Amino acid sequence: MFKSGFVSIVGRPNAGKSTLLNQMLKTKLAIMSDVAQTTRNTIQGIYTDEDSQIVFIDTPGVHKPQDRLGSFMNTSALNSIYGADVILFIAPANEKIGKGDHYIINRLKEAEIPVYLVLNKVDLLSKEELIQKLMEWQDLFPFKEIIPISAKTGLQVDHLIRVLKDDLHEGPKYYEDDQLTDHPERFIIAEFIREKILHYTHEEVPHSVAILIDKIEEDEKEHRLDVIASIVVTRDSQKGIIIGKQGAMIKKIRLAARKDIRQFLGMDVDLDLFVKVEKDWRNKEKYLKELGYNEDEY
Repeated sequence: MFKSGFVSIVGRPNAGKSTLLNQMLKTKLAIMSDVAQTTRNTIQGIYTDEDSQIVFIDTPGVHKPQDRLGSFMNTSALNSIYGADVILFIAPANEKIGKGDHYIINRLKEAEIPVYLVLNKVDLLSKEELIQKLMEWQDLFPFKEIIPISAKTGLQVDHLIRVLKDDLHEGPKYYEDDQLTDHPERFIIAEFIREKILHYTHEEVPHSVAILIDKIEEDEKEHRLDVIASIVVTRDSQKGIIIGKQGAMIKKIRLAARKDIRQFLGMDVDLDLFVKVEKDWRNKEKYLKELGYNEDEY
């Protein structure tokens, strides 16, 4: 019997949702950063083995929004629970249970499907601390099960997948065996570029950056992908940071992003990056639509 289903991963920013998705897929699909709210869109990652297919939905961290982009991110994350077969609520074991966690739990009470608490980063706790944390969470919500893991090291991740497979019903294979995501190439490419900017510029250019793919063209004869992308920021000072002295920073971003894109696509990539300033783009419909947020859908 072949089983399949959709599993939504929800939680606060920096809980480890994208790290867990990458660990389950055994490949880098979702970008990762210590900067909060790194994930902006729901990202579907597809796990397939000989007897099952699980479509994981990695969602933006639920947070207090400061602009239209933030509002769309929250709505996108919380709406994902309604189309899923199972919900994974991931929370960091080494942090206090906060207002954001309580807010998510109140929304989860509306779901009529199994909800698992995935307690992440347990490698940072002692056995006594973990037992105390488990007791605190048990009193908040009737989770089907609480599964302690470390998404970073892979601890208990295989067990988590086995538990999910037991909860799935007989169903079709939605995607081909070797397909890892339903997102188009341009989305993945933009995300890899954005990750390198977050990595190299740290707190200097946090959420003020958007990536627009201006051109993507495949040279089948050379087995090469030619990509031109625009990096959009809100201030001239941020443009200067990204370009760097004598173009050193943007060169570093381009080379690192190209390496990840090449590895993911399995082909040569020629990447050109340009930087432009667009004040307050996070509240402008044009850019929100380009990033995949359509106000009519929310």
